[in-house]
Amino acid sequence: MSLKNLSDVYCIIPVFNEEKVILETIKEIQAAGFRNLIVVDDGSTDGTYEKIKNLKGIVALKLLINRGKGAAIKTGIDAGKLLKAETVITLDGDGQHNPKDIYKMLEAIEKGNDVVLGTRLKNAKGMPFYKIIANHIGNFFTWLIYGLWVSDSQSGFRAYSKKALALIDTKTDRYEYDSEVIREIYRNKLKFCEIPIEVRYTEYSMSKQNKQGLKNGIKTLIKMVISS
Repeated sequence: MSLKNLSDVYCIIPVFNEEKVILETIKEIQAAGFRNLIVVDDGSTDGTYEKIKNLKGIVALKLLINRGKGAAIKTGIDAGKLLKAETVITLDGDGQHNPKDIYKMLEAIEKGNDVVLGTRLKNAKGMPFYKIIANHIGNFFTWLIYGLWVSDSQSGFRAYSKKALALIDTKTDRYEYDSEVIREIYRNKLKFCEIPIEVRYTEYSMSKQNKQGLKNGIKTLIKMVISS
């Protein structure tokens, strides 16, 4: 793809207690050619914000309390809009995503898609079996509640065009945010596609205490029903 518009591409990275890996994650994204990074600390209780607040070329924002992944992403997207972003990429702050996959997303945006959803289930190699099952369950309930079938409704690795950023209007703040975006795609008749992405599951990422589990999954489902 043409690289001429990379200056208009902003990467939004929500983080919560990622002091061990956030600098490495940022360096990898920058090494892939992306310089516009907005990192939103979702009320971390460790030294995450201290590590990012003075980084050159990084817009570092901090929520005073832990509001949730969705709230952090929305805060980052609002900042991107103020900075005149044409395309926004969202990806996790724990290093699971390969930033080189962003180029495939941008190509799909250039072809006329409003939203590009990175999907782990089109190439689930290395993905823990219980995560595969959990994702299928999440996909089913997303389809049941919101009316649109996608293969990975919980993926946080996505691309949004300027049109999508203007139309998507979400209400929730935590993990249910990812599924609520699917509703907004359907409601606004946005053109979207799914592309396979690489996900690196490490001992660190698998041991995180704030990851989505059964209890949070039930809470997420309840909030999806309420917000539908």
